[in-house]
Amino acid sequence: MGEIKVRSGRQARQQERAGKGGGPGRPYIQRNIPTYDVLGEENLQKIEAAADRVLAETGIEFRDDPTALDLWRRAGADVQGVLVKFPPGMLREILRSAPATFTQHARNPAKSVEIGGRSVVFSPAYGSPFVMDLDRGRRFGTLEDFHNFIKLAQSSPNFHHSGGTICEPTDVAVNKRHLDMVLAHMTLSDRPFMGSVTAEERSEDSIEMCRVLFGPQFVNDHCVILGNVNVNSPLVWDGTMTRSLRAYARANQAAVVVPFILGGAMGPVTNAGGIVQSLAETMAGCALTQLERKGAPVIFGNFLSSMSLRSGSPTFGTPEPAIGSMVIGQLARRLNLPLRCSGNFTTSKLPDAQSMMEGTMSMLAAIHCGANFILHSAGFLDGLLSMSYEKFMLDADLCGSLHAYLDGIRIDDDQLAVDAFAEVGPGNHFFGCSHTMRHYETAFWDSELSDNEPFEKWEAAGSADAATRANVLWKRRLAEFEAPPMDIAMRDALDDFVARRKAGMADAWY
Repeated sequence: MGEIKVRSGRQARQQERAGKGGGPGRPYIQRNIPTYDVLGEENLQKIEAAADRVLAETGIEFRDDPTALDLWRRAGADVQGVLVKFPPGMLREILRSAPATFTQHARNPAKSVEIGGRSVVFSPAYGSPFVMDLDRGRRFGTLEDFHNFIKLAQSSPNFHHSGGTICEPTDVAVNKRHLDMVLAHMTLSDRPFMGSVTAEERSEDSIEMCRVLFGPQFVNDHCVILGNVNVNSPLVWDGTMTRSLRAYARANQAAVVVPFILGGAMGPVTNAGGIVQSLAETMAGCALTQLERKGAPVIFGNFLSSMSLRSGSPTFGTPEPAIGSMVIGQLARRLNLPLRCSGNFTTSKLPDAQSMMEGTMSMLAAIHCGANFILHSAGFLDGLLSMSYEKFMLDADLCGSLHAYLDGIRIDDDQLAVDAFAEVGPGNHFFGCSHTMRHYETAFWDSELSDNEPFEKWEAAGSADAATRANVLWKRRLAEFEAPPMDIAMRDALDDFVARRKAGMADAWY
């Protein structure tokens, strides 16, 4: 068996091309292909009318957050205990104050991202309690694993965002791990990142750390952190989430408002019914941010999923949620809100053909539905229970290809290549013509992991499959990683904040 090698040299070329405005390595993508609309005006109006009926007749419960109930009451909603019912059109009117686009600033200004409009931002997967790799299998995530995934994201030119809880660092107390996670994003990456949402005080800690990093006035005036909050579907917002949502909005930071609807369990089994529910739940959460602070940035989020009705198991990367995402995209655009939708989803337990098939289907749904912020772009495995090192690298490669896909086709005299036809003439090849020589380094996307060699050469090199090549690559990336520079005084201030907060509370493990 020959030595397994991963083709190298691409990252330098990608970064060089990025400096010229092309290829991966850009701070974010500007979409040059249209979104894909699957429903006409009449059917979109039917969905919106059905959501208005659910909001007005059934309502949504807002539990354990009296302030939220008071905000709804003052806005004109019908509040009966914890049940809130909304007059038709009320939420849409409130949402008019939410910005259609906003910038999330990074500590490296060159890596700040625009969210909304034609912009597309790739961020790693979020929330897995387990991690896995080909060497050690599946195990609980640790802070070391969390650090590793931030390093892998930072060292790849195919991402634009550092993400949030890429995996749970289960070796750190539950009430303290948010401090270590936010600190890691701030120090191991210079890209934008997400904060904690698991308790209001943890959200406030995350925001306060941003005030240390960026300065209080800058944070008051600009978005520097996102908080991903989930509806307790069906039709319940619990106080843990609404208090965190309001904490982010209060500080002029962006909440990402996301229902998690498993069709047949936490929502109707029909695609249209799930879309109605998603629209109702998300509009309510987004509108609450505007009642807390008018004009605060917010992202309209969505997570449609299916399930096996025979076993009750969730299924991911299936076609029904993928096409449903297209409709969600249309609805979000009608509300003029930035969109987080779909991602790289799979229920496969290994970085195998199933994982890439399901992941590509759901990732393309995100691309075509018009998603601006794509969480779960890489690493998602095992129905989001596990973050896979190898799947992370394979997905990063897919994200690289999607840069070229979203760039579309440029039409100008050089691209039309009429002079090249004149130079080459009929029956000859284009290998050595001047047009090819000008473009050969940048003409096509160049995979880091695909093997395009003849069979005999691949066999002589060890017959490695894609997952094995990904295993080699992530190890090399970690060995070569260098953290982006940070001022020593700033690092000391962040470390001091974390130390003081940790010293002020006993460990809690649940």
